[in-house]
Parts: sequence; C-alpha cells; structure tokens
Amino acid sequence: MLQIDRWKRILIIGICVLGLAYAMPNLFYKRVEAHNDAVTTIEKTGASTPELEAAQAGWPGWLPSGLVNLGLDLRGGAHLLAEVRVAEVYKSRMDALWPDLRRALADERATIGAIRRVQSPDGTLKIEIGNPDQMARAIEIARGFSDPVTSLTGAGQSSLDISGDGNAMTIQLSEAERAVTDDRTLQQSLEIIRRRVDEVGTREPTILRQGSDRILIQVPGIGSADELKSLIGTTAKLTFNPVAGTGSNPDAQVDLGQVVLPDAEQEGVYYTIEETPVVTGEELNDALPSTDQNGLPSVDFRFNPTGARKFGAYTSANVGQPFAIVLDDQVISAPVIRQAITTGSGQISGSMTFDEANELAILLRAGALPAELTFLEERTIGPELGQDSVDAGKIASMVGFVAVVALMVLSYGMFGVFASIALSINMGLIFGVLSMIGATLTLPGIAGIVLTIGMAVDANVLVFERIREELKTARGPARAIELGYEKAMSAIVDANITTLIIAAILFVLGSGPVKGFAVTLTIGIVTSVFTALWVTRLMTVTWFERARPRQIEV
Repeated sequence: MLQIDRWKRILIIGICVLGLAYAMPNLFYKRVEAHNDAVTTIEKTGASTPELEAAQAGWPGWLPSGLVNLGLDLRGGAHLLAEVRVAEVYKSRMDALWPDLRRALADERATIGAIRRVQSPDGTLKIEIGNPDQMARAIEIARGFSDPVTSLTGAGQSSLDISGDGNAMTIQLSEAERAVTDDRTLQQSLEIIRRRVDEVGTREPTILRQGSDRILIQVPGIGSADELKSLIGTTAKLTFNPVAGTGSNPDAQVDLGQVVLPDAEQEGVYYTIEETPVVTGEELNDALPSTDQNGLPSVDFRFNPTGARKFGAYTSANVGQPFAIVLDDQVISAPVIRQAITTGSGQISGSMTFDEANELAILLRAGALPAELTFLEERTIGPELGQDSVDAGKIASMVGFVAVVALMVLSYGMFGVFASIALSINMGLIFGVLSMIGATLTLPGIAGIVLTIGMAVDANVLVFERIREELKTARGPARAIELGYEKAMSAIVDANITTLIIAAILFVLGSGPVKGFAVTLTIGIVTSVFTALWVTRLMTVTWFERARPRQIEV
C-alpha cells in the first residue's frame, strides 16, 4: 500500500523545518551579521555601548544566527602571496649557537688556544682556533651541541654539519635539519599570521601553505592589500639587548657579534648593541595598549616565567647600565637600569598614536614572525566587484530555478508542482547546512549550487517516468506510485554515488575554490536525494490520501 509511517512523516517534516530555520538568517544577512559582531565584541571585551546593544537586539537571541560566510570574490578583500625567507632562520640559529659554543671552547683554551669568530656567509659559523693540532678536539666539543634530527626522513642524522680546515672550523645546519627547520618555520609563520588576522576580527580568512616556502593569504572584508600587509608583513621582532655604546655614525666599526642600529625617534642617533639578546619577544606572555605616566599611548608587556627570570637576573647584575628595547631593528627605547626588575613586566612608550599602540600590542601578542616575508603577489578586490558577483550569482540561480520549475510543471503537471516545491525546500536545506557548518561561499560554490538546481530534479524525473510506465500495467494509481518510487531507487542511488565520489576527489585533491565547489556540490547531492525520495513522496502520499483519484496524469 502507498503509505508512510507517522514517525517517518514527523522526521521528514522536522528535518525540513530545522534546515529552513538555519537558512532563514541569510535572508536578513546584514542585521544578523551586526548582531553576531555585537555579541562577539561584548563577550571579548566585557563592555557594552548603546550601539552594541542596539545591534545585539536587532536579531532574537533564541533564533539561529549562523550565516553562510562570503568568500573573497563575493565580499571583496585582499589577496597576498608571500614568500618566507627561511634562510634568515639559519643565520639566527648560528648566531644563537655562538655564545654557548664560545664558553665551551674557552673552558679548554689551554689546549685549543685562542678562539675567535671570523666573517663567514650567512647561515654558517666560522671559528679560528690558536692551536690547529687540536682541531679534532674543537670539533668534538662542537658536536656536543648537535642533536639528532627530529624527522622520519632525517632519522639517524645530526642537526649540525661540522668541518675543519687548518685552524678554521665551519659549522652549519645539515640538509636534514634545514628541511625540518623550513617546515617548522612555515608552520610557525602560518599560525602567527592566522593569529594576527583573527585578532582584528575578520571572517573566514584563507591562509594556506603553497609549496616549500610560500603562503597564500586571502582575507574577505579587509580594506586593501596594503592594510593587510601592514598587519601581517611586520615581523614585530622584539628583543632586549645590552648596549655597548652610542654615536652618530651608522657605519662605525664594531666587534664581531655587535651591530649598529638607529634610534626610532631621534634622527642621527645610533646604538652599538650586542647582537645576542637577553630576552626576546617570544618570551612575552601578554601585551596590552595602555598609557604612560604622562597619559601618552604606550604598550604594557609581561614576560613568562623563563623570560622574567632571565630579565631579572640581567637587570640585577647590570644596575646603572643602559639596555636597548629593539623592535624590528630599531631601538625604540634605551633606558638606564635604575634597579633590578624582577616583576617580569614593563612598558614600551614613545611617539606613537593610540592606533599604533593597539597594532603593536596585537603584533606582540601574536608573536614575532620567525622570518621576514617577501610579497610576490598582491590584489585588492573591492566590495563593489564582490557585490556584482553576488548579484550575478543570484540572477544565474533564479534563471536556472525558474527554467527548471517551468519545465517540470509543463511536463508532469501536479507532480511537477510537487517537485518544484521540493526544489525550493532543497535550496533552503543547502543554505541551512552551509550555515550550520560555517562554510564559506565563493563563486565556484555558487556554481555548485546552480548545478545542483539542475541535478535536483533528475531523481524526480526518474521517479515520474517510472510511474508513467507502471500506470500501463499496475493495478491502480496507488500501486503505480509505490512501484515507481521503489524501482527508481537503485538508479537514483547509483547516479548520485558516482557524483559523490567525484566531489570527494575534488575536495581531497583540489584547493581553495575547487574545494568550495566540491562542498556545495556534495551538500546539494545529499539534500536533493532526500527531497526527491522523501519530501516529494510525502507530498504525493498526502495529496493522494485526501484526493483519492481513480486515475492520475503524470
């Protein structure tokens, strides 16, 4: 008999109502978006203003408020392709190794002789010893600073390549260690960029690794590529270094291991500082915009326990001596240590605006980029172009929808009306699922939805044609409808499973827009099968139970 159990009817109707409820906020996009932003701001800051309260009240809190996020091509924003200069990390590793290695070699000065670091290419450490006959001993000491490579491909290899020639010992990272360092540097850069972008509240940024040393950054809703570059392109490398002297000559002769840096505020003033810092920004726990004792913008910072201990030990041993606060190779402050600072906190002040103080705090909280970025490609997509894309997508969807509805009604009459209603529900379910999972919609995603509109009625066509065939032989219309759905099931499932397999391949092997297309296509396939096999069947059964026609026309 042609019937559907009550619990199945309740389940089908419940799924449709739930999906449409989650899709509904997209009809009031700007209002719901303002509500969500206000809720997030109030939760993050704990403060509320009349504007925030008005925006929060613009949408009932008991209703779903999830939205389909618009991608870069629909919302406008900035696109950057950055190259990470991983070679800088090699140099930093060698510079950090030198102080500890120098102390270890100095402990055996009686055997090895005098030691000194000499000029060498970036990424290498070259040391001359006074007694060439003891080179083997010097290499043995240096090997004590080498660790096993922590990767499967580098298993059994050491992190340092050490060689000796005459009285000169050369140290550099091994190839296996460089590969591990490159991967670690890219992963760290990805995470820091993501934290910096998230700090300013942008929605659904796309931050992906491309190749061995490149990062793709797409941020919808941001003003321009220059604005994005200013946010993520700064290394924000904060260090606290001993000061060896001051002067006005940027090309002054300095000892190896020292560097001359300019004063960030006073033109013509230069500091000679020790290149190896006492504490780095990586040991910061927090940084917040604030004001100094004169009410001017500043940034308060706080070290973690390790940084606080090192900073306290250094200031205790160097009372009366100046030290430099260095940000991105500029000395922003060089105070004299008046007393030991053991609290682990301090303040950066100077000629900055409140916006600059806030941006500096964001950069310091997110951490320093391990290496500088070189921007190879940059594009700004204006909101107008994004709106044009949205409008074009709407037109394409509406044209496809109307054409399909007209074809189905003209071809199948009342059954075509049922299929058209199911198609409308199918569209709502697609957007409901996208909203629930917080997916980002792009132009290829819209293409997937438009394609789904055409594919959604395929299952209905198979069912209706099968019913036509069964009407010629079946005993009555009820039996014909029942057999039509039963016998069309296998063909519908087979056709959609093969499409699902293709969508899965696109998702796994594709990237960015291709994945967006695969996601909307997959969701569309699942919802279209559900609406074709169950929603239209429920409508047909309900109509048949009430009308009880002796004959039907399909």
